[in-house]
Amino acid sequence: MTPPEDLITPELVALIRAGDREAFERLFRAWYRRLADHAARMLGNQDAAEDSVQDVFVAVWDKRAGLPEASKIPAYLYRAVRNRSLNQIRRQKTVGRWLETQDPDPSVQATAETDLQASEIGAKVQEALAELSPRCREVFLLSRDDGLTYPQIADTLGISIKTVETLMGRALKSLRSQLAAIRPI
Repeated sequence: MTPPEDLITPELVALIRAGDREAFERLFRAWYRRLADHAARMLGNQDAAEDSVQDVFVAVWDKRAGLPEASKIPAYLYRAVRNRSLNQIRRQKTVGRWLETQDPDPSVQATAETDLQASEIGAKVQEALAELSPRCREVFLLSRDDGLTYPQIADTLGISIKTVETLMGRALKSLRSQLAAIRPI
């Protein structure tokens, strides 16, 4: 069987850039399983891993005109899957931290009902995060998940501290508005 690296030729990349769906499908079929396994090792969940890889390939198709040269495609795909998986992990941590703040009594045992509620809340938080603009979401996650200060975020993203403050304010306002209906029971 031909290794997936050998299937990526300059001609294949040119066809994908030009919008050839069959060429894209060859790339997808050659790399999907390998990338899904990589994501599963990071996420510990095969379904979430497959979702991440599918999201990456949708983004690759959407941005196909800017694909790198053929020799860089493997690293490009692995990096995209890694970043997507890390974002999922960050979102899960954010949801977990928020849930921890909702129950001040640590002796309360989780039940099937509270697990279901937590799952629903987590889904609502994910939806709210998804509604943020990409830049607002990035600033919010760098602050809340990575613990970066506003000056550190500004330096990381190459923007001013005032822009970071504005984006964080928008993110918090939007999240408060969208999550206002969630109340601990």
